[in-house]
Formats: sequence, C-alpha cells, structure tokens
Amino acid sequence: MKLTMYTDYSLRVLMYLGTRETGEKIQIDEISEYYNISRNHLTKVVHNLAKLDYIHTVRGRGGGIMLKYKPEELNVGQIVRNTEDNFYIAECFRPDNECVLTPICGLQYVLNDALNNYINTLDQYTLQDILPKALMR
Repeated sequence: MKLTMYTDYSLRVLMYLGTRETGEKIQIDEISEYYNISRNHLTKVVHNLAKLDYIHTVRGRGGGIMLKYKPEELNVGQIVRNTEDNFYIAECFRPDNECVLTPICGLQYVLNDALNNYINTLDQYTLQDILPKALMR
C-alpha cells in the first residue's frame, strides 16, 4: 500500500502544526519552505484539512493555520482514511473491475486482509506518536 502524495502532505502539515505551541499561527509559506513542497499544493491540502475540521485557519494580516485539536486527539488511521481518495490496491478492488480471474482468485481476500491490518495498525497511533522530534520546540 502506498499513500498518495496528498495524504503524505496532509500528514506533514499536521505533524508540523503539532510541534507548535497551542494557538500559534503558522504560515503556509513556512511549511512549504521547510518541506520544500509547492505552496500551491499545500494550499489545496490546507483547504481540505480545514474542511475536514483538523485545522483552524485565520485569514488576513496576522493570520495563519493551527491545529484545532491536541495531537493526541487526532488518529492517524482516521486522517489517512479521510485524505486518501481510494484504497484500490489491485484491479479487483475497483468498482469497474474487469479482471477475469476475480471469480476464481484468492488474491483479493489476502490483499483485503492486508489492507485491513494496515488500517488497523494506523488506528493504533495518534498524531502525537508520529511528531518529528527535531521540529519540536
């Protein structure tokens, strides 16, 4: 299973914010520069994270973004489920599956078990557990 860049960037933004003081407003440019990620990409990610209610955004002069919850209250598995567009790890997972082996193949069951274990493992961690120590103040 490979996470999309979108989910990767979402986790990075949340991790960066999670290392900051409660209420400290961070500029997208700061995160963009730190991770060397396009500001345009991060703007889309930040917009979605706000829509998902993970972060609070303040517009205008003196504005910025900040976590809406404590890092220990944000579940990594839930974040991944909310930011991944799908979990089609093979053709047989797609709604438009055209694999001729699907009716007789056991691979789908094995991959489904692996996917469930993957998500269940992520569910055991919070944002606090994955915060980069080098960024922490």
